Amino acid sequence: MMDMGLNNKTALVTGSTKGIGKAIAIELAKEGVHVLINGRNNEEVEQTVNELKSRFPGTSPQNAAADIVDIAQREALFEKFPRIDILVNNTGIYEIMRYEDVDDEVWEKYFRTNVLAANGLSKFYLPNMLKNDYGRIIFIASEEAMMPSGQMPQYAMTKSMLLSLSKSLSKLTIGTEVTVNTILPGPTLSENVQHIIEGIYPNEGMDFSEKEKHFMTANLPQSEIQRFIRPIEIGRLAAFVCSPYASAFKGSPIRMDGGMVPTIL
Repeated sequence: MMDMGLNNKTALVTGSTKGIGKAIAIELAKEGVHVLINGRNNEEVEQTVNELKSRFPGTSPQNAAADIVDIAQREALFEKFPRIDILVNNTGIYEIMRYEDVDDEVWEKYFRTNVLAANGLSKFYLPNMLKNDYGRIIFIASEEAMMPSGQMPQYAMTKSMLLSLSKSLSKLTIGTEVTVNTILPGPTLSENVQHIIEGIYPNEGMDFSEKEKHFMTANLPQSEIQRFIRPIEIGRLAAFVCSPYASAFKGSPIRMDGGMVPTIL
């Protein structure tokens, strides 16, 4: 296995008790990173911390439970963990909604959760990374950022904003070993997605791979892999982007979309 050169770095991964966030936390811990586990549910955070301690005893994962959308809780987090080497802005909400049902309250909720929280963390941690001449900030976006399906306009808009924010922040890192990038996963098999698929085909006498294939054929024919991306695939990519070997990625939208986006760029 390639050594990513990340031993003893410290990373804050938001929303890291499940799904893509947890996969990223695991892959970073595998590389010797001390991961700060974040989520709103303290019990789930503690459980994930203990799991990482058990699996990667050479690392020191810590509990960073907080609702990062709440400014006061965010500031308490900064006090507790004033310096980190890696920030992965993974927390996000999504829901299929008709445009006419998205009122101003929903727009604001998505903006605060998917953009302002990530921006607040980046604004706090970036100056110290620049001072130390090393750091990684990654925003987790979505193929919806480049190719809005129209099924969740409030989500797609916020993910597009992350691409713009990433590029703007990257301009501040010129001539340094700090990078700011965005990873754009395609449809990924989180616990929630698996639950939904099982619910669509409850008693079909099929194993999960068959259900997955049926779902992809019917709903996502544009996917070239015709399966959901596994969180570990995103996790491994994120670990590489965090590594010293990825220092030439600057303000880049890095797609792992399974071929969902039909354009060259």
